[in-house]
Amino acid sequence: MVPEDDLKSGEILLQPDHTGFRVDTERLIIREFTPDMAQVVHENSLDGNTRRFVPDEVFETVEEAREAIGYLMARYEKMDGPQVYPVLIRSTADNIGYVQLVPLEGGRWEIGYHIAGKYTGNGYATEAVRAFLPVIAGKVGIREVWGICLAENVASRHVLKNCGFQVMDEGPGEYHGETREIIRSLWTTP
Repeated sequence: MVPEDDLKSGEILLQPDHTGFRVDTERLIIREFTPDMAQVVHENSLDGNTRRFVPDEVFETVEEAREAIGYLMARYEKMDGPQVYPVLIRSTADNIGYVQLVPLEGGRWEIGYHIAGKYTGNGYATEAVRAFLPVIAGKVGIREVWGICLAENVASRHVLKNCGFQVMDEGPGEYHGETREIIRSLWTTP
């Protein structure tokens, strides 16, 4: 393991740890879930932006969060569903949200991410997505990743743009079971 002091600004380290998958950036660690994260996953899911933009990812109880984590952990080896990883702050190990790659119809994949409200505005989502994309694309064996967000989600639009996604179309589309104004963007491996 490279000591934190030796990490250069913007450098991404891929390091195995006891859970198998890990991406380090200057400020963040992205790694696999563990069952003991249920309480913080529950708490992080209750903020207003989760309810507004990804209501199916709200866990009203710790038990709901624990069940979701169990399901997600089972997907790591099978690669037959969402690949979701918590995002931790390197210096404190605080769990501040997640990044994910989710299968869509037709063999396509979509990026997803959420940073808990009290941690937003610090560039964590951009840093996490930028580091995560090439690693997870390689793990899954894909060259393209879609970014789909509500047109009103200005912060998410900025993250996608800052991570190299190109807008492909805008307009009405299905979003969590409703017809909403969405933006579809595409990232391609360099």
